[in-house]
This record gives sequence, structure tokens and C-alpha cells, in this order.
Amino acid sequence: MAQFQSLVAKAIPTSLPLFIAGLFGLWLLVQLFCYLRDPLRDIPGPFWARFTRLWYLREVANGHFEKTNVALHRKHGAIVRIAPHYYSIDDPDAIKTIYSHGSKFVKGKWYIASANPSNKAPDLFTDLNPESHALQRRNVASLYSMTSLVAMEPNAVECAQLLAKKFTDFAVKGTPFNLQVWFQYFAFDTIALITLSKRFGFLDTGADNGGMIAALHSYLQYLSKVGVIHEWHRTFMWILSFLPAGGMRYMGSFMVQQVQEGQRQKTKSDLEKDESKPTDDFLTKLLRMHALQPDKFPMDAVFSTCGTNIGAGSDTTSVSLAGIMYCLMKHPATVRKLRQEIDQVIAERGSDEMLTFQEAQKLPYLQACIKEGLRCHPATGLPMVRVVPGGGATIAGRYFPSKTEVGVNSWVAHANQSVFGKDADDFRPERWLESAERASEMNRYIMTFGAGSRTCIGKNISLLEISIVIPELVRRFDFTLADSRRPLETENVWFVKQKNLDCYVSLRQDK
Repeated sequence: MAQFQSLVAKAIPTSLPLFIAGLFGLWLLVQLFCYLRDPLRDIPGPFWARFTRLWYLREVANGHFEKTNVALHRKHGAIVRIAPHYYSIDDPDAIKTIYSHGSKFVKGKWYIASANPSNKAPDLFTDLNPESHALQRRNVASLYSMTSLVAMEPNAVECAQLLAKKFTDFAVKGTPFNLQVWFQYFAFDTIALITLSKRFGFLDTGADNGGMIAALHSYLQYLSKVGVIHEWHRTFMWILSFLPAGGMRYMGSFMVQQVQEGQRQKTKSDLEKDESKPTDDFLTKLLRMHALQPDKFPMDAVFSTCGTNIGAGSDTTSVSLAGIMYCLMKHPATVRKLRQEIDQVIAERGSDEMLTFQEAQKLPYLQACIKEGLRCHPATGLPMVRVVPGGGATIAGRYFPSKTEVGVNSWVAHANQSVFGKDADDFRPERWLESAERASEMNRYIMTFGAGSRTCIGKNISLLEISIVIPELVRRFDFTLADSRRPLETENVWFVKQKNLDCYVSLRQDK
């Protein structure tokens, strides 16, 4: 036995390097074989992206992939390889092919990391099955229609008034604050009020109650990276299950308490009367759906819908609001022009009250500013990956075999100079008012809230909040960056969040 151990010890120093070299050589041969058989081998992209997902993982982990993605397309054209069998697309006609309602393209495996493996059923965001997703969406789609949500406008107005009061306090004190953070406080409290008729209280405390925002950010950091190596998701989640849940548990317990309170207050017999009111919160409407059709809409669906609203309803809106306001702060001439439009409406109606959503919709320059802000800084910053269906598909003039993954990044789409002009990198709201035909052409390539059957179901909630908050802030306050020479810093964790949007606010001086 001792003699055998001695022989092994002597052999390892020489055989282990040879073994590793052999494995590497075998890997190179396999990669060469796959390369020669790949019908898409001529598509350009970073060298290592041809062989491994690690290049894409590194770029996503750096937190600036939206910029990398735009630069790659400006260098290589409409199709760029970003990982083996995964291609980023920049072509307006590809939207219909990949994302249309009749498309057979399904979500890619990147989305697996967004879901909890222990959940019995996925939610709307994480459901990769188009049939079950369509059924889930049909069940609740009417709740998210603009007609339904306008009835909930008072909730957004209440939170917008609280936000304006806080900004007035900041103006009096002359203290700087992070605008994106306060927009997230606003968006969180608003979606909680719309969903559960109770705010989290962020606007009251001016703090991250229960660590919810920090926990949500950690979740986004996780899914953006682990989605690239989705095979490890279940293992990582098992490891994380032994760690404290923190803010996510606080958010979950708050939601569960409100749902249980709603069940106690609204008995089954009351709900079955179907005496619904437009101003009912989401929870009441969902509990009524459950009472009337418990088999079709179980309690799991009630919790899932409430959770999706609250979990996904703050980042999109806060990033969008911050993006619009940052653009306005950098373009004072645009602010002056926008104020003239808003002031005229206020003067004509003879009331100083906050503009309603319907009034805001009728202001062409305001809507152009909002649309341009959303174009310049869309909330999501990674390609919305889809899988090419059986039979393959032709995209941007190129045939892609089935099971290939493709996706369009909203940042790439919105920076397309053939669609938006050579000044696509500039904030210029006037581009939307030049002609109806041109606006329609540009609208085809706007992906602020996704596209097709997977368009963000909460889109109208976000637009409602944006249309109420932006004109109110513009007409009442002057915002200035705390350091105008400092470039805006962002972190791409699926949502491209502004990090250093520190500013001062003062009461408007030119009235």
C-alpha cells in the first residue's frame, strides 16, 4: 500500500498538467468542430463570445452592458453575437418577427433566474410557457386597462402631493437629495396604495423601510447575472435559503398581512354579490375574482398578482421618472417651452390644481418630452431574449436555426440612427412633433415597456404616474444637479438605475 501511494505521489506532478492540457486540447477540438459546423459563424462579435457565456456574464456583471451593446451594433451592424448561439438584434422589422402577438418565439432561459424554484406556478414575468402566460394575462388584463386605472388616479395624486410637499421642504432647507431614490419612494407607495389601499410609508419616513429597496436591488443584481448561467440558479437559491431574507421578507409579510386583512373585511358572500366599484383597489377586485371563480382564479393567483405589482412596480417607474427629469435638467430651454404649455392650460381653466391624467394626455409637448425621456433612458438594459421556434426564422435578412436565442435591447433600439436620426443620442422632444408619419415610424421601434404579447402589463400604471408627476414638478420647482460637471452614473441590473442623481430643488422663480 505504501509503495502504491508513493507511485501515485510521484505520478501526479507530471500527469496532472498533462491531463489538464489534454482536456484543454479536447475542448479546443470540440470548439473548432462546432465552429466549422455553425451556419452563423461569420456573424461578428467579441472573440470570446463565440466560445463561452463568460464574456457576456462579465459584461453584465460590470453593470454597463447597455452601453457595450450599443457600441457593438454601431461597430458591427444589425446582428451581433454576444454568447454562443445568442445574438443581439438591431432591426425595426425584427420586432414583429420576434415579439408580435402571433409569434411562436418563447422567452429564453435567462428568465429562469427571476423565479423561485420552490413556487408551484410562475408569475407573469417568469412564465416561459406562452399558453399558460396568455391564460394568466387574460385573467387579469382588464384590471390593468387605462379605463380601470384612471379610476385609481386619486391614489397617484395623493402620493404626488406628498412628494411635492417633501420637495418643498428640501427647497426651504436647501439640502441636496437623490432624485431617483425619492422617485422610488413615490412609486413604491403609489403601487401599494393602488394594490392594497395602504402605503409602505416611504414618503413619510424618507427612508428604506424594512430594507425593501436594498433587498429588491440585490434581487435584480442576482437575476441579471445568474440568468446568464441559469443552470446554477437552483443551487444558488438553495444556498441563499440559509441566509436571512431581509427586506424581501418584510415586503412579503406586509403584502400577506394586507391580503389577510382584506379577506377578513370582505366576506365571501359580499364579494360574490359582484358589486364592484371602479375605485376598488386591486386586492378587492382580485378577491372578488377568486370568490366568483375559485377554480379558475385560486388564492395563489391573488398573492402572485399583488406580489408582481409591488415587486415590479417601483423600479420601472422610478428609473423612468428620473430619466425624464435628468434630461429636462440638462435642457433648460426645453423646460421653459414645456412650462409655457402647462401654464396656458392652468390659466385657461382658472384652477391651480394638479393636472389630471386626461389633461396631461392632451398636451403635445409634454407627451413629446415624456416619450423622448423614455427613449433616451429606457428602464430595461439587457436584450429581451427569445428562442427561435422550430423551422427557424429569418431576422434582419439572416436565417437563424431553431433553438437559437435572439433579443433586442431597448437601449440599442432607441439609439438606432436610421430610425431616430443622426442625433439619436440627443434629447430632442421636437422629433416627435415633426410629422405624424415620422412619429408613427419611430413608435414602431420604441420598446420602453417591451413589445407584443409580453409588453409590461403594468405599463399603464407607470404612464399614469409619470403623466401626473412630471407636469406638477416642472411647473412648481426648479431642479439643478448638485454637480453639473459630474457624469451621470448608472448600474445595469436589468433596470438601468441612476446612482448619483443628487440635486437641489427650489421653488420656481419665473412665475
